[in-house]
Amino acid sequence: MNKLTATDIETFYLYPSAMAVYNRKVLVHTILGSCVAVCLYDKVLNIGGINHYMLPLWNGEGLSTPKYGNVAIDKLIDKMLANGSRKEHLVAKIFGGGEVLETDFKGFNIGPRNIEIARHMLKEYKIPVLAQSTGGKLGRKIVFNTQSGEVMQRFIMK
Repeated sequence: MNKLTATDIETFYLYPSAMAVYNRKVLVHTILGSCVAVCLYDKVLNIGGINHYMLPLWNGEGLSTPKYGNVAIDKLIDKMLANGSRKEHLVAKIFGGGEVLETDFKGFNIGPRNIEIARHMLKEYKIPVLAQSTGGKLGRKIVFNTQSGEVMQRFIMK
């Protein structure tokens, strides 16, 4: 009898400003503070994709990178479609956007703006958001199963 060990399960750590799409089971780990991760799942093909962006909007100057929510979400959807997904088969989950730094200055509101761009763009693309854990004062560690669409979350205490 063969036993499955933890080393037999493929894992990947997703850094900020990055994204990943897999058509097999991979457990994608990432840690979020004010950053947001959008997890997309194709419920027909069992393909999963995730991004991790730091800022809400690219202003058109410099490089268009997945550091920005509007770019990261567009690129993630494009990559899912390039892997055979159809937009009508996609569902989403949103995580992060916490206000983890103590400050009296609320002018930037990075976390709430990161959350808002995800909600807005997914609504524009008509991709339903099945679950979200956003905002608050704590960071999050998430693990996304690209084959099932499941996300495990743990809050990071200060």
